[in-house]
Amino acid sequence: MKLFPFRTVSQTLFIALALTSTSGSAAEAPPGVQPVELIRRAVENEIKSNDQPAKYMFRQRKETPEGSQTRLLVETREAMAGMVIAYNDRPLNPEQRQGEYGRIQRFIDNPAELDRKRQKEKEDSDRVQSILKALPDAFLYEYDGTETSRPGVGKPGDELLRLKFRPNPKYDPPTRVEQVLTGMEGVVLVDAQKLHIARIDGTLFKDVAFGWGILGHLDRGGHFQVDQTDVDANHWSISRMVLAFTGKILMLKNLNIKSTAIYSDFQSVPANLSFAQGVDLLKKQLAMVGESQARNSSGK
Repeated sequence: MKLFPFRTVSQTLFIALALTSTSGSAAEAPPGVQPVELIRRAVENEIKSNDQPAKYMFRQRKETPEGSQTRLLVETREAMAGMVIAYNDRPLNPEQRQGEYGRIQRFIDNPAELDRKRQKEKEDSDRVQSILKALPDAFLYEYDGTETSRPGVGKPGDELLRLKFRPNPKYDPPTRVEQVLTGMEGVVLVDAQKLHIARIDGTLFKDVAFGWGILGHLDRGGHFQVDQTDVDANHWSISRMVLAFTGKILMLKNLNIKSTAIYSDFQSVPANLSFAQGVDLLKKQLAMVGESQARNSSGK
């Protein structure tokens, strides 16, 4: 599973992980492969894929009760670079574009701030990896049929195995990061041929505590869904993420997360792209959006 190493997505994702429209037909386990072994192989492949040098520029549209925000993001060798390109599906005006330029320029002008950003992304990514590695041991799995993949979920046309999961009573979370897994149950879709996770759909059946430096709890009934798809020559990335959680942080501040994020328009970029080069690429794309907006406004 491609876990984007930038704070907004990865931090929310590991909160979600720490936390279908096609019915499946009866299915048996692949010969000699137990459900947990299939999950273990898929997780190992996801982790291996995360170490690949391929990098991409892509679009994220995130919708919350307050409205929507569309961002253009690019992976670089130093950190994730991103700029807002629209609010509520309306492109930025010139003043807003200049504000975005200034916001991201500070990382180039201040190497220490870029280093802090890079370190934060690494910490978030490490926490996500901890959750991913825990999946085979944290749950009990059983086969529950098959589904045909569709756009945004796996590689269209491939058959996906559907597995139900519930907490493994023998699992002892090594840290607070994994503690939240003890209160989750749901369904995972796996491409058994390509050994990739196409969907994780989980619900909290009880209140659970969480950590990673921020003590608190998530309320029973919280739900998340993370879809993944093949975006380029067997390179899989997150395509959709739905989150709905309530709880408390530090036992005092209320936590209320409700959002749907769609990831699209993946374009390969050089693996050695620097952060400054990534910013230049984003500026060019944002300028093109502005030019298109100006032409549409003038009726040309």
